[in-house]
Formats: sequence, structure tokens, C-alpha cells
Amino acid sequence: MENLIVLIPLSVGGVFILVGLIFWAFPPRKINRFYGYRTWNAMKSPERWNFAQKYAAKEMVIWGAVLAFMAILGFVYHPNEAIAALIGIGLMVAMVVILFMRVESAIQRKFQTQ
Repeated sequence: MENLIVLIPLSVGGVFILVGLIFWAFPPRKINRFYGYRTWNAMKSPERWNFAQKYAAKEMVIWGAVLAFMAILGFVYHPNEAIAALIGIGLMVAMVVILFMRVESAIQRKFQTQ
């Protein structure tokens, strides 16, 4: 089996970079329930929606690259398969949480008077 500390962050980071670039190039124009950064906070108004799409796309690319870069950890640390899976999944979950926190915080800062 491959080292999951390399495989999980590298593949998930790559997916986040790709999705971020797609959202950046083709952001959803209207509020919808199928495509884009869809949270209650982002869907409150068209202005929030448009801001959230652009900001989330940028953050996805940045944090996807950070996650992919963290795959380097797997070249210096070689735990057993279960520990490697836990570390890989833990890094992925941490990245998703950080992404949501940063985007939601940016929406709140930008639209705090509304």
C-alpha cells in the first residue's frame, strides 16, 4: 500500500486546487443549491453569494496547495498504515475546517453592517 500521508493530502489537495480554479473561472452566477460555495451565510443575498464564490475559490486553491505540500511529511515519517490513514484524513479535515472558517469569517467581516 502507498504511504497514505502522501496519497491523501496530495490527491485531496489536487482536487481542491482543481475545483477552486473551476470556481474561479466559472463561478455560479445565481444562488443555487447545486454548484458553488453554499452556506446559509453565503446564500443570504446576491452580494454575499458573489463575494463568497470568489473568496472561496481563492481559498480552495491556497489551502489545497498547503494540503498537497503537507504530503512531504510522508517522505520523512513512515508510520503503520492505520496511523498514516488517520494523519492523512486528519490533515484533510483540518484543511476543510480552516477553509470554512476563513470564508465564513470573511463574509461576516465584509457584510457585518447588513
